[in-house]
Amino acid sequence: MTDSFRLPRRRMLLGGAAAAAAPFAAARATWTPQQPIRILVGYPPGGAVDILVRIVAEGMQRVRGISAVPEVRSGAYGFIAAQGAARSAPDGYTLASAIMGMMSVAPAIPGIPIPIDLDRELTPVTALAGTPMALVVRPDAPFTDIDGLIAYARQRDGAATFASSGNGSINQLGALLFANAAGVRLNHISYRGGAPAMLDVSAGRVDMMVANVAEVAPGIRGGQLKGFGVTAKEPTPLMPELAPLAVRFPTLEINNWFGLAGPAGLPADVREGLAGIFEAVVRDPQTARTLLERGLIPLGESGPAFEERIRRDRARWRQVVEANNIRGD
Repeated sequence: MTDSFRLPRRRMLLGGAAAAAAPFAAARATWTPQQPIRILVGYPPGGAVDILVRIVAEGMQRVRGISAVPEVRSGAYGFIAAQGAARSAPDGYTLASAIMGMMSVAPAIPGIPIPIDLDRELTPVTALAGTPMALVVRPDAPFTDIDGLIAYARQRDGAATFASSGNGSINQLGALLFANAAGVRLNHISYRGGAPAMLDVSAGRVDMMVANVAEVAPGIRGGQLKGFGVTAKEPTPLMPELAPLAVRFPTLEINNWFGLAGPAGLPADVREGLAGIFEAVVRDPQTARTLLERGLIPLGESGPAFEERIRRDRARWRQVVEANNIRGD
């Protein structure tokens, strides 16, 4: 039950980005937008999704001369933005953020209200980028490495705590994957959002958390958190000093991906034209470098491959949810 995500080496990704983009872009140049594209962002300003969309929008203008306008419509697990896209004309000019949490995790969790039929009302367009997650612990923890954490958790047998941004969140699922792989029991402390959860870990009130690398990097570097590893089989370019935990625990390989979707009925030429545009942008060396500096690994995945990623991850998380009896808030 592993994710197929691999962290490309910086030199290979940046050095070959422009060359790799050209043939794909040419093959898919079946449709070109004649007006700005709206991208509805279902998550708060300044967050990972908002930052990613703005980086991509800048790249679209610079690389392809195409205007894109990010528009924040946050809330409801990202479904407010998704509804906006679903209700728009299928002409390629309105897209919405479509991330793993919304497309694959939420449908696997009982109790999470999903106001639209994701498979019938949306057309997946592209997976732009992904990020591994990092396992972090409180700064005053009495252990110094992953083995110490496991021993600590076993000694307390269910009393060691982990924080998450809410029931059914990827933070919770990631921590449970670690607990299952390590053979320990942990006590879940649920918060309304990732910021208060991380604050309590850094304050020493909760033992650990699993969160996106970019979100915890400042805390690790500033000494407010201790980083014990990332959910990948290779180091992440943003924090190469963190151990790749999936080498030891293969089931702990997690790629938290971020993509875009349009309304149902999006014509094939429009869909492929959009896919070619976004693939060229995320493979552009300057854009790729900016993404890597933010802890985001360019993907540029589209079509059947993106749809298969959504289905595969949905099945994976459903197994985790059922095994741990998880329900949404």
